[in-house]
Amino acid sequence: MSAPDIVLPGDISNLGVGFDPLADSAGADEGSAGEDAVHIRVQQRNGRKSLTTVQGLKEKYDYNKVLKALKKEFCCNGTVVEDPELGKVIQLQGDQRKNVSDFLLGQKLVKKDQIKIHGF
Repeated sequence: MSAPDIVLPGDISNLGVGFDPLADSAGADEGSAGEDAVHIRVQQRNGRKSLTTVQGLKEKYDYNKVLKALKKEFCCNGTVVEDPELGKVIQLQGDQRKNVSDFLLGQKLVKKDQIKIHGF
């Protein structure tokens, strides 16, 4: 056997030829969950209080009208926050992740593969 045929346990020369999970999403079509994904997150406040944030809706939608419909549908308070890095973010009181996801799909604002739900 020659020296290149022997692979040692600490050899890292073959790390660059593996599967790249991000390469598939980068080459996908425009309708998939890439850059235009809608992220729904929950943040814990104090005690049992929590906050749901919706980020990544398209700019063509009026965020205040979407917020008004969400508040009326789920009987909770909310606001639209302008973040310098993330853009406009909708904040709702309580854990509304499932409700917001169902609402956005029901109103056909986003497709199912565009929604990313985060949280505990």
